[in-house]
Amino acid sequence: MNPRSESHRDVEERDPLRLVLSIGAGVTLPEEASPASLGFKAWNLARMAAMGLPVPAAFVIGTGWCGREAPDPCLWQQALQRLERESGLGFGDARRPLLLSVRSGAPVSMPGMMDTLLDIGLTEVTLPGLVRLTGNPRLAWDAYRRLIAGYGEVVAGIDGRHFEADLDAVRGDGDEHELDFAALRDIAKRHLATYAREAGEAFPQDPQVQLRAAVAAVFASWYGDKARAYRELHELPASPGTAVTVQRMVFGNAGGMSGAGVGFTRDPSSGEPSPWVDFLFNAQGEDVVSGRRRAQSHEELAAVAPQIWEALLKTMTQLEQGFGDMQDFEFTVQDGQLYLLQTRDGKRTPQAAARIALDLCDQGLIPRRIALERTRGLDARALAVRRVVSEAGRTVEPLARATSAAGGVVCGEIALDEARVRARKEAGASVLLVRRDAETRDLPALHLADGLLTQRGARTSHAAVVARQLGKVCLVGCDSLTIDEADRSLSIGGLALREGDPLTLDGNEGVLYAGAARMGEQVAQDLLERLERLRHEPH
Repeated sequence: MNPRSESHRDVEERDPLRLVLSIGAGVTLPEEASPASLGFKAWNLARMAAMGLPVPAAFVIGTGWCGREAPDPCLWQQALQRLERESGLGFGDARRPLLLSVRSGAPVSMPGMMDTLLDIGLTEVTLPGLVRLTGNPRLAWDAYRRLIAGYGEVVAGIDGRHFEADLDAVRGDGDEHELDFAALRDIAKRHLATYAREAGEAFPQDPQVQLRAAVAAVFASWYGDKARAYRELHELPASPGTAVTVQRMVFGNAGGMSGAGVGFTRDPSSGEPSPWVDFLFNAQGEDVVSGRRRAQSHEELAAVAPQIWEALLKTMTQLEQGFGDMQDFEFTVQDGQLYLLQTRDGKRTPQAAARIALDLCDQGLIPRRIALERTRGLDARALAVRRVVSEAGRTVEPLARATSAAGGVVCGEIALDEARVRARKEAGASVLLVRRDAETRDLPALHLADGLLTQRGARTSHAAVVARQLGKVCLVGCDSLTIDEADRSLSIGGLALREGDPLTLDGNEGVLYAGAARMGEQVAQDLLERLERLRHEPH
């Protein structure tokens, strides 16, 4: 469905890359709008809204503003006023405050490589209004402490470990998502003090100041180290830059039937036509994609909230029909209401790429020509999958289990940071990066390493998505893994190991083996036969 139309023009300049446009139900875009000018995030939001899917209202500041001086807030006032009218809320209003998310969105998908800011507009003045509006003081104080920490890291450049220390001082060994509003209020107060100490000035209490700084920071993240490294790795150009999408906040941390999730409409490792969804109750999306928490699978979501799961299944069907490909999407549930925040073509393994293209062609969702394009270059070698094989009939006992984020099998020596990975790769060794969390800042090390193992994190985290795209074996959420970085050692399933010891990751079965397991290669013959039929059947 094409979201273009001449009926709506909140256009600041005629330069098509310097658009400021509204997005939402009933809003269509002008002819000069394109993925190049709006970035794929905003472009796909507009497409989803045109399909009638539940997308929170937003506006986008085009890619043409990237790399320039911070845009004047006058540029987006008309679009912001539209958000206020549609929501019945006011940005900075003390009684009915509108809160905003500020997100990046380039013409080429770069998962997790740029910055996002949530809860913009929350201040000492608007916080009581949010409490009255929602009847949920825990939500308000949770949002406020998240804003201070996120803004402090992204805008003020404060080391996130300072805010983590505040959090640890209050939660102890417990889970922050079980803290009550009084504890979260304590964390927020600590964060305010930390911000003032580290930034040399108080946290800004003017919503307009917050919004302008957030927009500028997200534009600037296009030139950050992570984004530069990703572009160099994938040989992507530095132009036209990123757009910035400003969207009405919806709250997955509202308690009850609220939460945040990331999903794939099909299995991105195997291509099987089954949903692949990670979800966290009472959480915001960053909790899932950051790699710092282990999420629940869709089985738990379906068991606890079957109505939400049914709505999600229907939505996944609509996404595939509308976009003609397997989708990687982010969503929030607030008080039982589903909202879609993003969709994009999902990263996948070669095996998944072949099966998905073939299945979509068989279902009539894509023509044969597109299926041929998507499977070009996929042969027996590209589709070969390593597997652990037993020796002389002996069963190989796994050391531990974890969640598989990318299939295959790899054996290598343990490395705990980029320097070690780089040094051992230069020496010709096969190396596994072992980390507590799967984070996108590890991209350079992940690019060099042959596999990734993490103690925490979800299979849909940004780092796991990138690992899968790079063809790396990836296991996350290994509960029996503990790491002592100071001692350069770790323990898995009670076995003490040191950096440099060999380990085998089996992404097919979601298990780890001590030492170097014996491996063999296997190719799905039925997949090769289907590819041959596709390539040689009459036009």
